[in-house]
Amino acid sequence: MPDIAVYHPQIVHFVVALLFVGVPLRVIGLLGKPKWVNPAATFLIVLGALASIGAVESGADAHGPVERIPGARPAVVEHEEWGERARNIFLLVAGIELLSLAFTRKPKIARLVRAGSAVAGIAGLAILFEAAEHGGHLVYEYAGGVGTRSGDPDDVTKLLIAGLYNQANLDRRAGRNADAARLTQEMLRARPDDPQLRFAWAQSLMSDLHDPTAALEQLRTISVGPDDRNMDLRKGLLAADAWVALGMPDSARAVLEPLAQRYPNVGRLQSRLDSLR
Repeated sequence: MPDIAVYHPQIVHFVVALLFVGVPLRVIGLLGKPKWVNPAATFLIVLGALASIGAVESGADAHGPVERIPGARPAVVEHEEWGERARNIFLLVAGIELLSLAFTRKPKIARLVRAGSAVAGIAGLAILFEAAEHGGHLVYEYAGGVGTRSGDPDDVTKLLIAGLYNQANLDRRAGRNADAARLTQEMLRARPDDPQLRFAWAQSLMSDLHDPTAALEQLRTISVGPDDRNMDLRKGLLAADAWVALGMPDSARAVLEPLAQRYPNVGRLQSRLDSLR
């Protein structure tokens, strides 16, 4: 079978959607009305059970790079075990559903078989929920698959930047500004041509290292596109802060006044200008 690791998230979502609709329809179908509910429940449950085979297979293909993340292996194993349990019980439920078709001409027996399917299906949903919850822990607590699923080095760089960014924010909130600055600089080293990261470093020079001169030098390296209103504003406001920190309010006004002309509806620009006067 070809490696289908890259499709694991898509397949899993199909399994969850099909079965979390199919099993409630099976319960409703026990009431006997409307007539379309019983065949719809059977179709969705069987399809969901078949999809669960693909979910387990794609998860097995995907687990290698994820479980090699330090500390992630126990979470990977737990997720796989719950996924296999969900697949097994829903293959059983699908078998019961197909068995009920053999008693089409015996409604009472068919209804009894479908009741068994409903009970097993509800238990299966609880197991499927656990599998999904463990998958969520794997992704959101261990970054399982994030940045590595595609195998694209650029995606791994994005993962690195995200980790550095979040840790820098934690350090900043804890008062470890020098560490926050170091991590921000590492972000820039990972992608030196990114204007957003250049701006983040300029901000860090101002707020973490209290070096407005270096911040202004860094801001001069950032080219702003003609349609990039957000960056134009952020760059101008930070430059004004740097000039004020250097004790040069006239230079700050010289930066803000053209901005206020370009963006007359941005009230904070006028407020800053007023405060400088």
